Amino acid sequence: MAWSWRYEGTNGDAVDGPDESFTSQADAESWIGQTWRELASSGVTTVVLVEDDRVDYRMSLQPPAE
Repeated sequence: MAWSWRYEGTNGDAVDGPDESFTSQADAESWIGQTWRELASSGVTTVVLVEDDRVDYRMSLQPPAE
């Protein structure tokens, strides 16, 4: 199994981001925990965790609405 992240912009379209692959979900989540601020500042608004070709979940990088 390979885990990776897909990146989306404000309109939900795919945007470029690092092409990283991880051997476990925990490794992928640890990596995103370290890099999400950099991704958000480059225009990524949502990340999608993918295991092989299956979407596991999506997560916003935007601050919560008040």
